[in-house]
Amino acid sequence: MIFFAGLLVGAIWGVIVARKRGGNRLDQAQYAAGFGLAFGIIGLLVTVIVDRLVAGG
Repeated sequence: MIFFAGLLVGAIWGVIVARKRGGNRLDQAQYAAGFGLAFGIIGLLVTVIVDRLVAGG
């Protein structure tokens, strides 16, 4: 679930950053995809770390 939360938060943040920089819809989509992927990967790593800590290694 952390993966999907990271994906969503990253996509929203990407759109906000693109809007602040004056980007059009395609720019916003590209930023959303890039930030979404980056945050999704971070979320995946956090999920694996938490799972290993909870499961006991």
